[in-house]
Amino acid sequence: MVIRKKLTYYLAVLFVILIAELSWAQDKDAVTFEVELSKNTLGINERLRVDFVMNKDGDNFTPPDFQGFRVLMGPSQSISSSWINGVRTYSKTYSYTLAPTARGSFKIKQASITIDGKVYKSLAKNVTVTAAVDKPSDQMSVDNIAAENLHLVAEVSKINPYLNEAISVVYKLYVSPTINVRDFRPLDNPTYNNFWSQDMPFTKYNVQNGTYQGKSYRYVVLKRVVLYPQKSGELSIEPLSLDVSLEVPTNRRDFFGGRVYSQANKTVSAGKRVIQVKPLPLEGRPANFTGAVGDFQFNVKTTKSSLNASESLQAIVEVKGKGNLKLFQLPEPSVPSSLEVYDPEFKEDVKTSISGMQGKVSDNYTIVPSFRGKYPIPGISFSYFDPKAETYKTITSEEITINVLEGPLNNSGSSSEVASATKKTIVSTGDQFRFIKLKPGLSTIGTNYFFGSTRFYLWLFSPILLIPLAMFFVRKRETIASDVVGNKIKKANKLARKYLSESKKALGEKESFYIALEKALHNYLKAKLKLETTDFSKDKISSLLIEREIGKATVDAFVNLLKNCEMARYSPFSDVQMQQDYEKASETISQMDKKL
Repeated sequence: MVIRKKLTYYLAVLFVILIAELSWAQDKDAVTFEVELSKNTLGINERLRVDFVMNKDGDNFTPPDFQGFRVLMGPSQSISSSWINGVRTYSKTYSYTLAPTARGSFKIKQASITIDGKVYKSLAKNVTVTAAVDKPSDQMSVDNIAAENLHLVAEVSKINPYLNEAISVVYKLYVSPTINVRDFRPLDNPTYNNFWSQDMPFTKYNVQNGTYQGKSYRYVVLKRVVLYPQKSGELSIEPLSLDVSLEVPTNRRDFFGGRVYSQANKTVSAGKRVIQVKPLPLEGRPANFTGAVGDFQFNVKTTKSSLNASESLQAIVEVKGKGNLKLFQLPEPSVPSSLEVYDPEFKEDVKTSISGMQGKVSDNYTIVPSFRGKYPIPGISFSYFDPKAETYKTITSEEITINVLEGPLNNSGSSSEVASATKKTIVSTGDQFRFIKLKPGLSTIGTNYFFGSTRFYLWLFSPILLIPLAMFFVRKRETIASDVVGNKIKKANKLARKYLSESKKALGEKESFYIALEKALHNYLKAKLKLETTDFSKDKISSLLIEREIGKATVDAFVNLLKNCEMARYSPFSDVQMQQDYEKASETISQMDKKL
């Protein structure tokens, strides 16, 4: 009996808990549509904020007529959504700013909205308007007005691109018709780390009409930039911030009844944008793929098909189309050893628009044949990734034959095969010229003897004359050998040229390139400033260079090159950046040579 009573008690408790949970779940899923007032009593010179708040998204929102009030601003719409412990909370608000038109008691009537096909209405609320107060407590500030009527937005064309696929970022400033913008200036321009970027400058700002969050605005495009992500994963685009000079309407009127505007400043920011960059697929990647992403055409051609030996022709390896044209390497042709090939001349005709790079790039090889014959240049393959088709594509050029018409044969001894069967041996008998007689008027040729001549004495005394010259060169050599500092400088100069040359050969190989570049910069400093390795610090280098009257821009460029060499050990650097660093090093050393 006791056990039965306890069991009945436990079952009752469980039943109550179950009913409570079901009620709580129903309350959680229930639709709410409420009105919230900033205050119930206000002075006639104050402002009233009215918020209509719902916990689910709806359509066909119908506000009340706001009898007794004048609508200053609204409706402005805001949405809040979050997940906490796996539970989603959602809130949508329509806001109005009202100004009373008379003293008395007024009612904010019902508003309605349709949610999930059902019409919901808010409760009416009473508001009392009193006489004017000395210090209005909730007069809308300039910041409040600007926050509701001024928006800086960064529009990204694609938030999940592939590696090296072009995306665009357009910064727009939206301005409500109720306020005026006098001027603006950037406070913080974004940096695009891990992106290859190019600004799309323009000189004139065009004001256009548009909508933002369902409201009518005027807007102007402030900045356009094209980005090529150089790293896969989550990448951030830093925000653009502006200081904007505004003209905000007040409640005062001028002599003619026009609205009086107050000047103010407001800082707005576009907010940080996050891009999810997809890596290029490993499956199906060709062995000769060098990073080209886009839609391309590939062609290999020569300026001549027939020529003579020692003449030259141009072999052109060309890629054209739309994509990351400046961010990949062109394939190299395979040329027979009998043809002399010089280093290619890189040419580009690339234009960058808001949709990305478009144009063509080419390597122009100068080829000089040495021998006569026909020489085939095999076809070359070029591979790229097409982000639209999401697959790799390969284009192979046709084989080209170069016909060398005239010139030596590439066969040892073949050019020296000359017939000698008609040649005969000349036999001297000693009297075959006896019939030759001296004609009248001719005289015998005199004999010149070397001994006792001018040449004889010159050769005799020339060693004595050369002794002072030899002594001068010996002393000069001893002076050079004893100049330890000078020898170190010459050696450092030689090493700087050597490593700068090695860094050029290592372009495309990040570690080798920056190691060689750093050695070249260090040896240059040893040569010019007589620094030892233990004295290498950026502050000391900067102060010494400034003492030598080197310009600050040149000093900063030199120090930045040293920083890039250090950062390259743990940061990714593109081929384009390596080429820029090499050119910058050559230019900086050339500028410093003029002063040092």
